[in-house]
Amino acid sequence: MQKNKFVAQSIAFVKNELTDAEAGHDYFHIERVYKIALKIAQNEGANQEVVALAALLHDIADYKFHEGDESLGVKKASEFLASINTPQHTHEAVISILEQIGFKGGHQQVTQPSLELQAVQDADFLDAMGAIGIARTFNYGGFKNNLIYDPSISPNLSMSKEMYKKGGGTTINHFYEKLLRLKDKIQTPTGKKMAQKRHEFMQQYLSQFFLEWEGKV
Repeated sequence: MQKNKFVAQSIAFVKNELTDAEAGHDYFHIERVYKIALKIAQNEGANQEVVALAALLHDIADYKFHEGDESLGVKKASEFLASINTPQHTHEAVISILEQIGFKGGHQQVTQPSLELQAVQDADFLDAMGAIGIARTFNYGGFKNNLIYDPSISPNLSMSKEMYKKGGGTTINHFYEKLLRLKDKIQTPTGKKMAQKRHEFMQQYLSQFFLEWEGKV
């Protein structure tokens, strides 16, 4: 897809907004999601402009860094799209995606499923998997000063949305609470193919981690 003026303006806006963002949720994360989402959109026949804009704006104000406020990102994105005179139908389609995207302990509120939503959601999930996902998870765990691992703390596989948003726990538990569950939430054929290899890499990493934790290798 060739960058049109709305996509180009969105890239500039997001780069500026996320200048000092935590490294796992910075512009490079946005750029990766944007590229993956466009790849999925191209392969699956989704509206590429809507997918591009939603991918670029999906973390413009992540609730994790704004006291749990899930509405702020949608509000900022909507105001920005209006400021650059995005066509109304495109504006509405992008905002619909932003209102529904996210993991939040697996408690998604998808009320208007679309191929465009699936493309952006899959791309966001894929960037939380594999080698990049591992790096982002440990970076965020360090940012929050979470323990890397504590054998006495078990993963919570049935946490509510509120508990998930509150955070805490250990970084290794986050693999079981979220990352290893993402493969089964990928919806598009393109995304599923990409997810399998990333999922297997995380499993291999954890196997090595526990061997090293016990001093066996």
